[in-house]
Amino acid sequence: MNYQSVDFLLLQASGSQAGYLNIAFILLMFAVFWFFIIRPQSKKQKEQRNWLQELEKGDDVVTASGILGKITKIEEDIITLEVGSKVYIRVTRNAVSKELTDSVHGGEDKAK
Repeated sequence: MNYQSVDFLLLQASGSQAGYLNIAFILLMFAVFWFFIIRPQSKKQKEQRNWLQELEKGDDVVTASGILGKITKIEEDIITLEVGSKVYIRVTRNAVSKELTDSVHGGEDKAK
């Protein structure tokens, strides 16, 4: 066996290791992306969806456009809000973004 064939075998072995290293790096990047971006976002969407289903008459809420109101009527996907003295607007359920206490107090606990 001459030195040229030994060098070729070493280069071939190091090339395959680099290929595995590249694949491992890509998998690691995907795992980090999923763990820090996809997973928290899907968890937040699930919590929002559950909160929207639990809305009740009398809840003070804020719409996505910033309108403050109290829920007076819920009909499947349409919610009627009282935004002033005998002033009512109808919005879709998805337009409600959060509870009024969360938006006013920055998400602090209601008991405080």
